[in-house]
Amino acid sequence: METVVGEVTDVRTFSMRNGRGSVEVRIGDESGTLKAVFWRAWLAKQLSVGRKIVLSGKVTSYQGLRQMSGPDWEPYASDELLHTGRLVPVHPLTKGLHDRNARRVIKTVVDMAAGLLPEYLPTAVRERANLLGLTQAVAQMHFPDNKEQLERARTRLGFDEFLFIQLGVVQRKMLWQGELGFSFALNETVHNDMLAQLPFALTGAQGRALGEIFADLARPTPMARLLQGDVGSGKTVVAAAALLQAVANGFQGALMAPTEILAEQHYKGLKRLLSKVKVPRKSAETSESWRDTLAAEEAARLAEITRILGMSDDDDMDGAGVRVALLTGSLGAKERRRVLEGIANGEVDLVIGTHALFTESVVYQSLGLVCIDEQHRFGVEQRKRLKQKGFNPHMLVMTATPIPRSLTLTIFGDLDVSILDELPPGRQVIRTKWITRGERDKSYRHVRKEIEKGRQAFVICPLVEESEKIDLPSAEEMQIYLQTEIFPDLKVGLIHGKLLPRDKDEVMLAFRDRQFDILVATAVIEVGIDVPNATTILIEGAERFGLAQLHQFRGRVGRGEHQSFCILVSDKENEQTKQRLEAMEQTTDGFKLAELDLQLRGPGEFFGKRQSGTPDLKVARLADTRLLHAARREAEQILAHDAHLEQSEHTLLREKVRAFWDKAEGAS
Repeated sequence: METVVGEVTDVRTFSMRNGRGSVEVRIGDESGTLKAVFWRAWLAKQLSVGRKIVLSGKVTSYQGLRQMSGPDWEPYASDELLHTGRLVPVHPLTKGLHDRNARRVIKTVVDMAAGLLPEYLPTAVRERANLLGLTQAVAQMHFPDNKEQLERARTRLGFDEFLFIQLGVVQRKMLWQGELGFSFALNETVHNDMLAQLPFALTGAQGRALGEIFADLARPTPMARLLQGDVGSGKTVVAAAALLQAVANGFQGALMAPTEILAEQHYKGLKRLLSKVKVPRKSAETSESWRDTLAAEEAARLAEITRILGMSDDDDMDGAGVRVALLTGSLGAKERRRVLEGIANGEVDLVIGTHALFTESVVYQSLGLVCIDEQHRFGVEQRKRLKQKGFNPHMLVMTATPIPRSLTLTIFGDLDVSILDELPPGRQVIRTKWITRGERDKSYRHVRKEIEKGRQAFVICPLVEESEKIDLPSAEEMQIYLQTEIFPDLKVGLIHGKLLPRDKDEVMLAFRDRQFDILVATAVIEVGIDVPNATTILIEGAERFGLAQLHQFRGRVGRGEHQSFCILVSDKENEQTKQRLEAMEQTTDGFKLAELDLQLRGPGEFFGKRQSGTPDLKVARLADTRLLHAARREAEQILAHDAHLEQSEHTLLREKVRAFWDKAEGAS
């Protein structure tokens, strides 16, 4: 793209073969002559001989004369060029609106309004971070003088977005941890007893995570920690060890799962493990440890808290195992009442359930630690409500979706992070293969061979019902096709998101109990029950899912002792699809896949759908971790001196942060 300035020396109009009127203009100066052709005849009235103009376009040569076809142009003005000879903004346009007109109007608005924008960043912050003022940044973002100024404008506006996020999450963390809670002394005897019940040794990553968690629990401020771990990395065992320490210190624990079937799975597993671990129940020793860790002036307040929580110094030490209960919406009235009474009077040490755990009818005697499985399924307000069920209990949230560091700092920036980045020894690598739709028959033969060995298979479809717009089999179509055409002698089940929760649970339980050989499903099984007998997962329309989702699907198999397989079906061969599906074939490292997923699809698509509470970044780029960390440091420094942004210099900033988060959380 070249830009030239010259005087119009000749203008003539002519008609194309299609009858369309066109204009040929010659401009020149002392260095030579250039021909320009425009396909709009009416321009002849504006491009008069003797007028000085500016042209921008691609220069070619024809019959020895340099020329441009359909260039951008504008009258020459010594003070400022708008459409040519500069970095020119390109705006999305509606029908009937031309880019030149839009650019002219926007330039007028920017010139008038940029100077009226109130500066909400304190001078000290701008100086520390070497940022442009807001007026200059907005003006340069729209009509930059050069690339350097454009980058500086992007840095300022991107920093602002990151700062709004960091102020929100750091403030939330400070407010949650700004009040006193209860510290737990590590009971090594109880911990070792639990380890002795396990059929395996903890991995190094599990040991590190527990060290971080135990250190948090030992402080008299509430823990707020995110436990990230790939599929099969052993998050539940880490959570069990943490919950056990709460019980050993005289408190109750709660573990919340996103579905009833997962809650039941956790209940059975933890009851089997923890009911064998004997725990002390004498609260007096625990009370003394609280008094040792809290300041002397808090002693009276502590006594009142102890009274409110119904704890006394003469409880029995019966040394029984952990008493575990299940609380879900489908419990019968009599059973639900019995569980609620047990939670209220302290007969239940650990309660496991769904969102039913934080309904008004649930009253805890002494809730000390809350664990939330698959954290991204729950919003901030839900977490907050559950946390308020006790006196500032500790909180551990878990996800099996490996999350890139930059995304963790934004969405989960109010939580400290522990990562399980190694799998227990003996876990088999799931063999992954990308095939085209024309190769489906091979995959069906493979599925039949596995079923003949006594195994089961998943088939995943991106759609529930048939669609006229998308040429992919729906789950309903696929179930009928497989049952009638391919596997008439086998039992093929169906599960999708339109089923009622209870119906979904029934289907998954039936599959687990081998009532179906094949289960056709939508993304509803991304997080689901363990079916160790399932060894093959075939994913139709694989290009329609993010890498994080595909990796989660793959984690539905490989949970037993048998070699497992993941088959990706896709005919799409564009570069992005090729990169993604080849990555699935080449690595089973969820964290590597997560980083690639973020690069290729962006944060809004990371979980396969709009993430609850994900801020809508217009300028900031998550790949710019340097700027993100700079914003984090500034947020911590600002809030260290003004936790509620109440000082006069932070008034405008407080309003911007509030508006930013209202929009982000309102979009969920």
